[in-house]
Amino acid sequence: MAASGYRPPAWLRNRHVQSILAGSPLRRMRGARGLARIGAVSSGHMIDGGDGVRLHGLHTTLPGMRPRGLALLLHGWEGSTESSYMRMTAVQLLLRGFEVFRLNFRDHGDTHHLNEALFHSNRIDEVVHAACDIARRFLPADGTARPMVAAGHSLGGNFVLRLALRASSAGLDLARVAAVCPVLDPARTMLQMERGTPMYMRYFEKKWRASLQRKRRLFPERHDFDDATLKLHMRELTQWLVQRHTDFGTLDNYFDGYSIAGDRLAPLAVPTDILMAADDPVIPIEDFHALVLPARARLEIAQWGGHCGFLENVHLDGFAERWVAERLAAALPAD
Repeated sequence: MAASGYRPPAWLRNRHVQSILAGSPLRRMRGARGLARIGAVSSGHMIDGGDGVRLHGLHTTLPGMRPRGLALLLHGWEGSTESSYMRMTAVQLLLRGFEVFRLNFRDHGDTHHLNEALFHSNRIDEVVHAACDIARRFLPADGTARPMVAAGHSLGGNFVLRLALRASSAGLDLARVAAVCPVLDPARTMLQMERGTPMYMRYFEKKWRASLQRKRRLFPERHDFDDATLKLHMRELTQWLVQRHTDFGTLDNYFDGYSIAGDRLAPLAVPTDILMAADDPVIPIEDFHALVLPARARLEIAQWGGHCGFLENVHLDGFAERWVAERLAAALPAD
């Protein structure tokens, strides 16, 4: 399962084909069918994010299975618990003996009504608090050895790595984490998107505008921004968010707040695996070559894969989903 062994067929060696097909309806449907095929049972849960914040997620198990570990999955920006990679990674983890909790970030999935304030990428405290709540609920209280692990894609990978940095101080016993194409330096990621193929920027702008419109309908007194605001492009809209809805003051301060570039991951105390594609059209590969990582963290760079793609064949099976499950399964106790 090494990244160097990922060699897709020639027609899947285009970064844009990989990135677009990764989020296609066919992949989402395959994920749903995969969960149904193995008999997975999911239940919704309201999770405590601290300070009155409510988050929602799905807990998934196999009937009759005695879980050997608990896996927390975090989606990317404007994704959800039902994103294709979330479903397909859950399948792989369930087959390896994990119970799985897929958490929605604030304002993702069907959760806009749960909190008045808007989501932004520096809301790590509520995700850490939620992870602790999930551990208390689903890990056995009798001392039975059942490790907790976590994984995330794209912005979710960024959150997972920050979660690992904060786990010890939060009293969260994380056994291992994995991140796929994580955002390292958001300022450079913004530039990459602005200078790259326009379809990615248009995709995220469209999704974010729809999210903000929904928030305005739900809380018109709190969110009274006009349609002109919604027509702003990504950089200007993010600047508006920072100035009106955060305490960071400037866009640079906001980006710096959730950057994990350079040596910021050097203090990692949790065993960590990172998978990146050299041809990712959204996140600059150069940032990964400049990472300073401790011995317990391992970075693998595949030649192909696009952004969170890593598709293997015409059926759109994913290398990354199996890679995550294999890496996290190393934390499971021996039979």
